[in-house]
Amino acid sequence: MFNRQSMQRALLCPAAFALMLGCGPAIAGIPIQHWTQPSGAKVYLVESPSLPMVDVRIDFDAGGRRDPAPQAGLASATAGMTSKGILAAREGTAGTALYPQAMDENQLSEAWADLGADFDGGASSDRMSFSLRTLSYPDILPKAVQLAARQMGEPSFPDDVWQRERERMAAAIREANTRPGTIAGRAYAKAVYGTHPYGYEMTEESLARIGVADMRQMYNRMLAPCRAKVSLVGALTREQADALVATLLSRLPAGACEPLPPVPEVQPLAAPLVEAIAFASAQAHVLIGQPGYKRSDPDYFPLLVGNYTLGGGGFVSRLTLEVREKRGLSYSVGSYFSPGLHAGAFTIGLQTRPDQAAQAIQVAQDVLARFVAEGPTEAELKAAKDNLIGGFPLLIDSNRKLLENIANIAWNDLPLNYLDTWTAQVQRVTAADIKAAFARKLQPQRMVVVTVGAAAAR
Repeated sequence: MFNRQSMQRALLCPAAFALMLGCGPAIAGIPIQHWTQPSGAKVYLVESPSLPMVDVRIDFDAGGRRDPAPQAGLASATAGMTSKGILAAREGTAGTALYPQAMDENQLSEAWADLGADFDGGASSDRMSFSLRTLSYPDILPKAVQLAARQMGEPSFPDDVWQRERERMAAAIREANTRPGTIAGRAYAKAVYGTHPYGYEMTEESLARIGVADMRQMYNRMLAPCRAKVSLVGALTREQADALVATLLSRLPAGACEPLPPVPEVQPLAAPLVEAIAFASAQAHVLIGQPGYKRSDPDYFPLLVGNYTLGGGGFVSRLTLEVREKRGLSYSVGSYFSPGLHAGAFTIGLQTRPDQAAQAIQVAQDVLARFVAEGPTEAELKAAKDNLIGGFPLLIDSNRKLLENIANIAWNDLPLNYLDTWTAQVQRVTAADIKAAFARKLQPQRMVVVTVGAAAAR
């Protein structure tokens, strides 16, 4: 028999636990409820009563694209510091009876451990996100929600802790800069994105320009209930979810919600760019690509299906066949798109012996050019569809994975039936659709090529 301790352990592996109980989420017909609260917060809920568990994701337009260029990494640092302590609760505010006192990072961590729950913050290029995972028992859930509201709404941003964290992060950057993959990635992002924030990289210099006052200013300006998109999956009703979200957001600044300034779009490449960086390594790291497309682009599904054949399908992709299998130039090679609120990069990546780098690059470029010109064969198209459709249930086989998909729908303003129609959208793609989409998005003769390590072998 499963007791509360078993359930708390199951938080660490919900997919396996759901299979044990035979209650994993359905793979079709997922009912997403959506409404907007009086505060302006947009809420997306999937009721999943099979397990006594609640997963919540809160997203704000406060990611790296909002960083000032001299302070690259500000959003990430700010989100990370929210777990380092909370202020004493503001007087006259509701919901403070359980946790009214100030807490340092150790006390806060212990409070979460006592609840057997987790609350984390982080930032990507587009968004600042907070995630809560807790049991839904009535003696745990309200405490977890109030503690999360305090941590998200009243972080203390202690300066002494930031000084320590800044040195730790700087040390990590110094260590990463000894790796050719890091050097290649930074040079590639700068070349593809130019001055766009997608190309910003946290450095020791940018860290040195970030102080806790900058964090507080960003937090107070960017985070407000009216800017929140909240996704929930778990054992709670719509009424319970509405109250939970209201409590979670109750301690955020509730001032005017004026529109944030627009972020310029990623500019297309005006000309090809080749950059070879000398580095003494056994393998040359190669990145080839260009700005790709936004997540809102109608070509999303043709590009998804087509890239499986080109380089996203592992051992069955054309790049693997031509670069690895036929010529033995690389152990692994692949391609991917990174769509976001702006045109994320299309990238081909591989590692090879430094003396083979030029040949490997040429083969990869030839494969890409041919695919853009001709598209996939009918056999390749069928294989791609079969794999993508067959693997779809694995994308939603746990509450946490389902939450990520609901948050994706919320963030990108996708239709509420997006998951229900996903396989039909994939099945609908034709070879002509793929050829046309790739021709619209990619220019094989006008790409960035970054190589780190090849020059050192001469």
